[in-house]
Amino acid sequence: MVDRWSGRTYIDGMDTKITASRLEALGNETRLEVFRILVRAGRDGLPVGEVQRRTGTARSTLSHHLHKLIGVGLVYQQRDGTTLYCHAHYPAMEETLGFLTRECCADAGADRCDAESDAA
Repeated sequence: MVDRWSGRTYIDGMDTKITASRLEALGNETRLEVFRILVRAGRDGLPVGEVQRRTGTARSTLSHHLHKLIGVGLVYQQRDGTTLYCHAHYPAMEETLGFLTRECCADAGADRCDAESDAA
């Protein structure tokens, strides 16, 4: 599989470097807030102006944070006439979460993962 944002080829799911770059991007409070807003918005996404309104972030600052999220593949933009929409890239989010959870407790030798009961 080829990751379209980095051009890297990886086998067996997510590559550590891609995951690290995505988690680094989400490690910023503003970017995490923007991403959560877009995830909550659903597949239709939101106009950039609405993201700006919801975050209260200056236009230039928001642009910087969106650029970072787009660069790691967590967000993409689509223009409809004069309106620029931002969308969470759900497959990238699922890959990133899957990278963190797919081997949970793999070396513990247990029939089921202890983390499952911790989450309840």
